[in-house]
Amino acid sequence: MTHSLSISPVIHPLQARVRVPGSKSLTNRALSIAALADGETTLTEALFSDDSQYFAAALTRLGFSVVLDPSAARMTVGGGGGRLPSARADLFVGNAGTAARFLTALLTLGHGEYTLDGDERMRQRPIGDLVEALRQLGANITPLMQETVQPAALCPPLRILASGLPGGSAAVAGNLSSQYLSALLMAAPYAQKPVDLTILHGLSSKPYVEMTLAVMADFGVTVERDGCERFFIPSQRYRSPGQYAIESDASAASYFFAAPAVCGGVLRVENITRRSRQGDIAFLDILAQMGCTVTEGDSWIEVAAPSSLGTPPVLRGVEVDLGDIPDTAQTLAAIAPFASTPTHIYGIASARLKETDRIAGMAAELSRLGVSVTEHSDGLTIQPCAAIRPALVQTYNDHRMAMAFSLLGLRAPGVSIENPACVSKTFPRFFDVLGMLYGG
Repeated sequence: MTHSLSISPVIHPLQARVRVPGSKSLTNRALSIAALADGETTLTEALFSDDSQYFAAALTRLGFSVVLDPSAARMTVGGGGGRLPSARADLFVGNAGTAARFLTALLTLGHGEYTLDGDERMRQRPIGDLVEALRQLGANITPLMQETVQPAALCPPLRILASGLPGGSAAVAGNLSSQYLSALLMAAPYAQKPVDLTILHGLSSKPYVEMTLAVMADFGVTVERDGCERFFIPSQRYRSPGQYAIESDASAASYFFAAPAVCGGVLRVENITRRSRQGDIAFLDILAQMGCTVTEGDSWIEVAAPSSLGTPPVLRGVEVDLGDIPDTAQTLAAIAPFASTPTHIYGIASARLKETDRIAGMAAELSRLGVSVTEHSDGLTIQPCAAIRPALVQTYNDHRMAMAFSLLGLRAPGVSIENPACVSKTFPRFFDVLGMLYGG
């Protein structure tokens, strides 16, 4: 039987300080590149969660030396210099989307036969556009269960018969997932000839591609580019910097940045700055549009509610394109009912391909809570709600549904979260940290 967790309202304005774990996006990019690099790399402040540990376990099965020290938030990876140590491996990545996409490209650099599979939801998450781009570069990848499927609908499990990646030119869709492009970029330096990538249909989640390019540069590889339309990657080698520090997770921080907008008062996240390479740090600008005050120090960011202490915050609704930061859509959806005017979220069609169809999930759960919401193909319109209806929020085994919708329970009584353990995907201690909001 699935457990649920009741969220108690915070009965006073916040006066709290919290810390969030390392970035999932940076941890998995650094793991991928460190495995390909010359030399040993120690990732400090790394994220230990389901997603990153699936990735680390896959690298171990591929023969890489990976030493994990959770107590010190440290991962040490022995780089293979562009080679995969094992000629055969069966990899399982659960529902870790970054691991599935990044490993698919990485495996084409090997010499042997590899399979990649995931859980039931991963077997529903399309990866065909990435596979097609890799095939254009000379890779031999076939689906194991869908021989007659249309390429765009192809999902894991996959078989990769690898003899190195020949390289050359390829086109890849940029509107479904930026992870396709990131996967290609990270593997491309070790192709047998330079790689020239053309992006079709525009690029969503651009900050994540910028993050990929930044990590590649930190390991000594440069990419020539024409905006976000074309990328040219000459043959190069990654070189380990020795130690590599992982920033705190801006997506995880968004839930705590948003808490004062719900509860009133002030909250400080202590181990993050606006200089973050993560696009989700821009969620702070949305909170400012809604009336919150954002203050920054050398190693912290503080958000204050838009009204005086002791009174419920009065937020302004917003109309925002979250195409570049779709992982914050659920955070905004959870605080939007407390605004005085409607909130319109658009540009997040890619969210339908995440751990669940997040647009449908947000609409269903807001409706369950008594909020009037209109679902669009690429977003939602959320009306102000005078009284949240007590309900058990379904999470669809999606960590971000659980974390974001907990915010409603900080203000409205009777909100419970189904399957709270799903937060282990990216933030295993989320509810422990959330509990710190009750103390001040």
